[in-house]
Amino acid sequence: MRVHRPLAEASAALIKSVFRERKVLDVELAQAFKANSRWGKRDRAFIAETVYEACRWRRSLEFVAGCEQVSAVCAAQWLRMGHEIPAWWNHQGVSPDEMAARETELNLQPRAVRESIPDWLDDWAVEELGEIAWTQELCALNQRAPVVLRVNTLKCSRDEAMAWLKENEVEAAAVEGIPEALVLPEGKVLPKALRRDGRVEIQDGSSQCIVPMLDAHGGERVIDACCGAGGKALQLAAVMGNKGRIYAMDVDERKLRELERRAKRAGAKCIAPKLITDKTADDFEGMADRLLIDSPCSGLGTLRRQPDLKWRLRPATIKRAREIQRELLVEYTRMLKPGGRLVYATCSILPSENRQAVEYLIEQGGFTLVEQRSLSPAKDGFDGFYAASLVRDQ
Repeated sequence: MRVHRPLAEASAALIKSVFRERKVLDVELAQAFKANSRWGKRDRAFIAETVYEACRWRRSLEFVAGCEQVSAVCAAQWLRMGHEIPAWWNHQGVSPDEMAARETELNLQPRAVRESIPDWLDDWAVEELGEIAWTQELCALNQRAPVVLRVNTLKCSRDEAMAWLKENEVEAAAVEGIPEALVLPEGKVLPKALRRDGRVEIQDGSSQCIVPMLDAHGGERVIDACCGAGGKALQLAAVMGNKGRIYAMDVDERKLRELERRAKRAGAKCIAPKLITDKTADDFEGMADRLLIDSPCSGLGTLRRQPDLKWRLRPATIKRAREIQRELLVEYTRMLKPGGRLVYATCSILPSENRQAVEYLIEQGGFTLVEQRSLSPAKDGFDGFYAASLVRDQ
């Protein structure tokens, strides 16, 4: 199959921005698509696959290509996609025949090269998880993530959502054990028009397992203290039947504006977005029946859908995340009333960000652990997540 020059050059430019400037892949890709509306569906698919897989398999592709040049990484990825390397493409690496030979040698390389992960991160994860567990998780994290949907029960049931999707030529299957979850076939996406309808939201299966641990009920006051764009706040609104009040808080005003748009189309009227300030914990002290702290973290459990993240992470990033997690567990828990329930969650698979953070809170006194759950990409098939449910002492 032929590689078209404008698409090849666009792909290489995007990869350079991620590799060399540490830009966020999703953001860069969305901006490129917006700026090039003439690109058709196949054009976008080619660029997206080239860029995502080049980021996912950077080190193994560099080994196959015989060098670290982006042009060579692109060439190696196109061969994996079944394309021929164009004569006009200066790939600066070894020949296609040599690349094929080096593919067979890849299995003999160290895990960090074979599974494409920075050496320091490979060592760090082995220290925390052990050789066997980390190897299993890393293999799972290198798989492409399926598109998982959450049915918005404020608007329809799961069966009704499946029927509606089918009417719009989208096949979706129920996910066992997650009541509102649907999964699309491999390689399929949800059309933009359906994403804007409000009957379903894109939300990974592991993420959907966190809100039920709050055991929230209609009429209660719930704080989502690190809400981001509000996926869990929207899920909470459905669980609570739009009764009560959900204070969705974040330090990023842009994310709160996005939440307002999403809440409007979902019919989630009980959500009150709040920009976090230095006085937030004081203003809401002792108010919440339920408190969700979906804490900033390394994000290591989301590498399937964010393969560029592993190249942006640094040891200092993880160390700072651990400090922030402990700070939030001390400061934000003041907003929970006595007898109230806290859920602390991260999208990390590292015990230092998860169980050890909860142990730190318990050591400070005033909280009793109810349950904790680790969601494993290798065992559960979704993103890596951790959540612990605790009750504040009376």
